[in-house]
Amino acid sequence: MRATTLRTVTTAACVFAAVFSFAAPLPARAQAFPTKPIILICPWPPGGSTDTHMRAFAQIAAKHVGQTIVVENRPGASGLLGPITMAKTAQPDGYTLAQMPVSAFRVPHMQKVEWDPLKDFTYIIGITGYTFGVVVKSDSPIKTLKDLVDYAKANPGKFSYGSTGNGTSPHLLMEELGMKTGVEFLHVPFKGNADSTQALMGGHVMAQSDATGWGRHVDAGAFRLLVTFGDKRTKWNAPTAKELGIDIVSYSPYGWVGPKGMDPKVVRFLHDAFKKALDDPEHLKSLAQFDQVYWYKSSEDYAKWAADTFKAERSTIERVGLLLK
Repeated sequence: MRATTLRTVTTAACVFAAVFSFAAPLPARAQAFPTKPIILICPWPPGGSTDTHMRAFAQIAAKHVGQTIVVENRPGASGLLGPITMAKTAQPDGYTLAQMPVSAFRVPHMQKVEWDPLKDFTYIIGITGYTFGVVVKSDSPIKTLKDLVDYAKANPGKFSYGSTGNGTSPHLLMEELGMKTGVEFLHVPFKGNADSTQALMGGHVMAQSDATGWGRHVDAGAFRLLVTFGDKRTKWNAPTAKELGIDIVSYSPYGWVGPKGMDPKVVRFLHDAFKKALDDPEHLKSLAQFDQVYWYKSSEDYAKWAADTFKAERSTIERVGLLLK
């Protein structure tokens, strides 16, 4: 009887041990994401408008994510070097993300590329959009957009301006402005806002076409804002192109993306945490500071917007004469 009881107890213990051996690893596998810092790639140089906004967002979002968010600058290729490198090399585990500039939906229409803006990325959330404008130094003899156009007409191809790179919104806005006013500008592309700002300060270009990174220099009296390209005036109160009789209205939305193949549960977690950061009062103050729009898109809506924009941008590229032949 005692032997039978001993065998029974031993068998039960073995069964318990076996069950426990399978159950023990579960907490590790079920451990909540994230367990380490997240990298958010800024594809522009330090000090520019996007870099400044992303760092403010990362600091706010960290408390909703539960981990540090590290902003890494990887500028180049009109803002595309960062996200393209991420798409090709990063694991789809949610720990490496990037800002997705609108140039991603234009450049493939302008040149041959080895990546796909729709298939090679996981769209997580739409965040905000830039306000664009053209500035000159405050001591420039050019005081209005009309002065700028008149100078360019009198000096074809000699009015130089800096932008954040070929195919970016600041570049295409000036191409469209030239087309609609019948003038030719000299485009000087840079890696980002900070570089083109330094070029204007140093007198290496005559104007800068860019997002609101110029705002603090306008506030300080170093730059003069000639025109903006939104549908209404910004807090700096310069006239819009449309007010001046030029039918151009543009802003450039962006959000965060990851590599293709991310776990939907991780995408959902990141989306929800970033949405809380987007709506955080401190972040809303940051958007107001740079006069950037609130542009929320869910993961599904952001992916749909990307597909629609990729198709629509072909017409824009064709209209300004830059379509790949």
